[in-house]
Order: sequence, then C-alpha cells, then structure tokens
Amino acid sequence: MAPPSAMNTSRAEEKAIDDWLPITSSRNAKWWYSAFHNVTAMVGAGVLSLPFAMSELGWGPGVAAMIMSWVITLYTLWQMVEMHECVPGRRFDRYHELGQHAFGDKLGLWIVVPQQLVVEVGVCIVYMVTGGKSLKKFHDLVAPPSAPPIRTSYFIVIFGCLHLVLSQLPNFNSISGVSLAAAVMSLSYSTIAWAASLHHHNHNNGAAAGGVDYSLTAATSAGRTFNFLSALGDVAFAYAGHNVVLEIQATIPSTAERPSKGPMWRGVVLAYGVVAVCYLPVAFAGYYVFGNAVDDNVLITLERPAWLIAAANMFVVVHVVGSYQIYAMPVFDMLETFLVKKLRFKPGMPLRLIARSLYVLFTMFVAIAVPFFGGLLGFFGGFAFAPTTYFLPCIMWLSIMKPKRFGLSWCINWFCIIIGVLLSVFAPIGGLRSIIVNAQSYKFFS
Repeated sequence: MAPPSAMNTSRAEEKAIDDWLPITSSRNAKWWYSAFHNVTAMVGAGVLSLPFAMSELGWGPGVAAMIMSWVITLYTLWQMVEMHECVPGRRFDRYHELGQHAFGDKLGLWIVVPQQLVVEVGVCIVYMVTGGKSLKKFHDLVAPPSAPPIRTSYFIVIFGCLHLVLSQLPNFNSISGVSLAAAVMSLSYSTIAWAASLHHHNHNNGAAAGGVDYSLTAATSAGRTFNFLSALGDVAFAYAGHNVVLEIQATIPSTAERPSKGPMWRGVVLAYGVVAVCYLPVAFAGYYVFGNAVDDNVLITLERPAWLIAAANMFVVVHVVGSYQIYAMPVFDMLETFLVKKLRFKPGMPLRLIARSLYVLFTMFVAIAVPFFGGLLGFFGGFAFAPTTYFLPCIMWLSIMKPKRFGLSWCINWFCIIIGVLLSVFAPIGGLRSIIVNAQSYKFFS
C-alpha cells in the first residue's frame, strides 16, 4: 500500500490536471450558458436541409419524423441530464465516463469513444466545409459581377485560420460569448429561411395552389425507398446535440442541496423550445412553398432578395464558428487527457497550442480535400448519430437505473431503442446509395 503522503501527492497532481483540462477546469456556469451551448450544439446548419428531407419523405411521414425525433431526443437528453450525478458524490463529466459506469471500464470506452469521435470530428469537418461555402456564397452575392471567381478551398482556409485563434480559448465557459452569438444567429437564419419562403409564396400570388409538386421525385420505387432512408438520416443528423451534453453540464456548479440537473434542465427546455421554433417552420414552410423543387439547402433555392440571402449566409458563418468550437472542445479534452495522463506530457500553453492547432489543421485539410463531406455524413451519421442521440442513453438508463420490467419507463426506453436501432441500420443504407449515385460528380480538392 502506498504511504499517505504519496497518495496525497498523486491526488494533488490529479486535481491539478483536472483543473487544467477544458471540461473540468471551470464549474461556475449559469443555467442560461447551458441553454445557448445546447442551441449552438443542436441547431446546426442541418436545419437548412430539412425542407429537402421533407420532400423525400412526403407530408405524412415527414411531419411524423420531425415531431417524433423532437420528442424522443428531448426524452433521451433528459435521461442524460438525470444520469450526470446518478452516483452520490460523483459526476460523470464526459459521455464515455457514463458509458464506463454503465458497461464497465473497457467496454464502455470502446462503445462510446469511437462513436463520439465520429460525430464530433465529422461535425467539425462538415462545419469547415459549410463555413467555407457560406463565405463563398456571401462573397459571390456582394462582389461585383466583374470580380474573378475564388475557389471554395481558399474560403475554407480563411475559415480555418479563424479557428486556429479561437481554439486556444481554454474551456466551455470561455467560449460562451461565441456560443451566444452562434445561438442568436441560428435563430436569425432559420427565421430568414422560413419567412423568405413564405414571402416568395405570397409574392408569386400563392403559387402553391396549382404550381407546386409534392410528389416524390424518384421515378422507381427503389429510388423512392432509398431517398426516404437517406432523408431519415438527415433528420437524425439535425438532432445531434447529445454528444456534448454531459460536457456542458460539467461546467455547472453542483452541491448536495442544489444538484446541477436543475439549472441544466432549465437550459435544455429553453434550448428545445428554440429548436422547435427553428426546425418546424423551416421544414414545413420550405416544403409547402417549393414542394419537391427545393434544394438540399433552402437558402440556395431562395435567390432574392440578394441582400437578405447574403446576410443569412453570413449568419450561417457566425453560427458554424460557434458550433465548431462546441464540438471541438470535447475532442480537445480527450486529446489533452491522453497526452497528459497517458503520455506524461507537461500540461501548459505549448502543449495546448500544438495539439489544438494540429487538430484544426487536420479538419481543415480534410474539408479542402473532401468538400462533398456532407454526402458522406448521411452514411457515417447513421452509424454514430442515431446511437449516441436516440438509443445509447436508453440502454445506459436500463443498465444503471434498472426500471421495473414492462413498467412505463421500461417500455418507453425499449420503444426508443427499437426506433433508434432501425434508424442506425437503415439511414446509412440510404446515405451509401446517394454516395454511389453522386460519386461521378465528386471532385477531390475542388
């Protein structure tokens, strides 16, 4: 047995490392921090593809998929908030720590970490592409017609350079300003998307009466089926904020009298209200006005008024700046934990500067090399987004909380697990087919 002085030293070292790591270094967040962190994590640029997803699903299944996803993911998010402190005196600050508690130390890591990394790194790469493309669209709208065209990859580099600076902010609380701006922007461009759609409808004297086609676009029943599955993947991608929820909750102070789940839940409810206000009007109004002629980004379908669409694209840029940081923070935490605890590097500014800059450069390089990454995400997303959002929290709940068999809680969890498993099996099939169909038009380093 180690002498008490040695144990105290190692405890002090552990504490010093925890006080330095980005997730556990600051625990003085207010409840509204959790609200806008959750909005920024949840309302991705994926909201703009929802009218297109509706066009592949049709009215009935589309409305059902949108509302059911909202209800199921709110329920699984509530479970995660509850399980954050399900063991008295202990906090599960990271998704994989809860996984280890539910499934055992080794298995928990292997179940959670790969999925979480696919989601977080995948989202960071997609936001690099989205940021670059939105900057380019803004430039094309405001530049004079005589200006020479600039390649998307240059805009991705500009967007990436911004993150080289922002990624040095130490923890979640230090990015709360960026996150608040991003949350406001997501509300703004969502509102522009549905309001401009309705304005377009009224401007064309309600063309929906006769001119809008709501039939499914694919000619064959196989095509319709695969598009339907792919659209389900798009909807699942839109509800992917769970991967960072425990990490956000870890920043809220907690005592025996006032556990962190109270303020966190208040923030989540507000965030989900914003999610409903952003998602449902965009999905339904965009589809109602354009039918199956809508693009996979509704802002592209809306060409006028040019200044408003330019502003909306700039809002998207500001929003994905914040979202990138929210999804990168847990990755930074994993990287720095590994470097300091396993490889015994000294915690400090030089380590942080090098590790985080390399990660930003990696996501930037992949974004430039594979600018069609969004198409790939429907495929990857099905594997990782659906489990971490729709059913992994339910399996953990059954394992940790052990609700009564065939009781209400048990039945609800199994319902969510079945829906989630079906989603994570079928959505990648749709995604894979769209990759194969579009493979001819893919250009690396375009």
